[in-house]
Amino acid sequence: MPEEVKSKNFIENIIDKDLEEGKVSKIVTRFPPEPNGYLHIGHAKSILLNSGIAAEYGGQFNLRFDDTNPTKEKEEFVDSIIEDVKWLGADFRGEVLYASNYFDQMYEAAVKLIKKGKAYVDDLTAEEIRQYRGTLTEPGKNSPYRDRSVEENLELFEAMKDGQFEDGSKVLRAKIDMASPNINMRDPVIYRIARMTHHNTGDKWLIYPMYDFAHPIEDAIEGVTHSLCTLEFEDHRPLYNWVVEELEYPNPPQQIEFSKLYLTNVVTGKRYIKKLVEDGVVDGWDDPRLVSLAALRRRGFTPESIKSFMELAGISKSQGSCDYAMLEYCIREDLKPKAPRYMGVLKPVKLIIDNYPEGQTEEFEIENNSDDPEAGMRKITFSRELYIEADDFMEEPPRKYFRLFPGNEVRLKGAYFVKCTGFEKDAEGNVTEVHCTYDPETRSGSGFEGRKVKGTIHWVNAADAIDAEVRLYENLIDEEKGKLNEDGTLNFNPNSLEVVNAKLEAASAELKPGDHVQYIRNGYFVVDIKDSTAEKMVFNRVVGLKSSYKPAQ
Repeated sequence: MPEEVKSKNFIENIIDKDLEEGKVSKIVTRFPPEPNGYLHIGHAKSILLNSGIAAEYGGQFNLRFDDTNPTKEKEEFVDSIIEDVKWLGADFRGEVLYASNYFDQMYEAAVKLIKKGKAYVDDLTAEEIRQYRGTLTEPGKNSPYRDRSVEENLELFEAMKDGQFEDGSKVLRAKIDMASPNINMRDPVIYRIARMTHHNTGDKWLIYPMYDFAHPIEDAIEGVTHSLCTLEFEDHRPLYNWVVEELEYPNPPQQIEFSKLYLTNVVTGKRYIKKLVEDGVVDGWDDPRLVSLAALRRRGFTPESIKSFMELAGISKSQGSCDYAMLEYCIREDLKPKAPRYMGVLKPVKLIIDNYPEGQTEEFEIENNSDDPEAGMRKITFSRELYIEADDFMEEPPRKYFRLFPGNEVRLKGAYFVKCTGFEKDAEGNVTEVHCTYDPETRSGSGFEGRKVKGTIHWVNAADAIDAEVRLYENLIDEEKGKLNEDGTLNFNPNSLEVVNAKLEAASAELKPGDHVQYIRNGYFVVDIKDSTAEKMVFNRVVGLKSSYKPAQ
């Protein structure tokens, strides 16, 4: 058979051309998060793209923290990001890199620009700088401090570093073009005074570089060949190129933009998530209703499912959004051959088989996974009292309801036919017990070929059932009403979490935090990695069994 030809995305085509023309020899990429929050599903696209490109071309992938703004950065976020990147399987070089380790070189780079007449110290306030900048249709105007001499600028910049001026009283600006049609090129601020303790450098620095100045320098120092970033940085590319050209780096990196990943009906904005956390609406940044990578991991998504999702989403220049159902499809496809299939009753009602011998217990063999013959069989116990799902019994069923109701017969999965003979209710009218009789001739695997039944229901033996807390999740956002209310607040779905006390098959007791299982007819579940203990097991529903998403053929 002819070898399958893999179509390449536009970034791979650019890299192939650069290699062919000898512009680069070794490919170096990077993922440069700012440690001011937890990573979300959108960041996974950048992580997997950058690490994947490096792996494809036998190059190097760097994990580097863009920690140039100490106001919002925390060690907690650094640790969580490292864990997320490792979880996704992105193979970064042995050491974690920090932009703050380059502060000395960035300072020297700023001095070099001053000496070249390409940077100046400005005394305008932040508001005045905005006023001088102009608009999209009107050019800006020069600051009255723009023509300071090189000597004066060097003296003032050193004084800024030494703490001789108050925060906000002076900035260092690049000297480019106040009439540029690109507002980013209108003498952008490249250094500011800020008396803040930095998580990495402590109190060494009283001035900090701005992102647009620092980022290209970081890339150049590390020998990054292709700086892959999202589309909102496209207008910043001329400034990126100006910095590396004016600083005369011998092999300047190339910035290439790709479309962000947008997912329908989810919350990714750090401001919104922070408020949800602070208001106690969610259980921290890793609440399974969120799409931070920590939350997805806790919900039970796997690195393989995230990678499959990114492959389906693709890499392009055109902006679009992906349906959350596509992500759910990917985790179903990943877990289908892997997860054992157990029986678990989420909303239990006692089923009593009146003609089954009291005190008797027997065993049945049942397959562990019908999609994996090599998964083998396991034994389950059966006795007179079982649990079934509350909605598998109805006193007055509608048409085409094939489960239990008075007079109807169903198969208990892997066991016997049972026929409903009656039921009991409590004072509030809730069904508490369902009574039935069984036919011993219908034992599963016995070859019984008598009458047929239309319904098969799952069950759990009451004698050895495991009690567990099961958390059933829905979207955090009310899909029908949209993401935001008129006042800009999140349109929170009050039914996004339902907690039930379930009865699970005895084999569930062997599962450990992070283990996956399919509870037949109820979906895929994972043992919660945060709250579950041997004494009280907690399960999160990863996803239901039915999908509304169909992949393109």
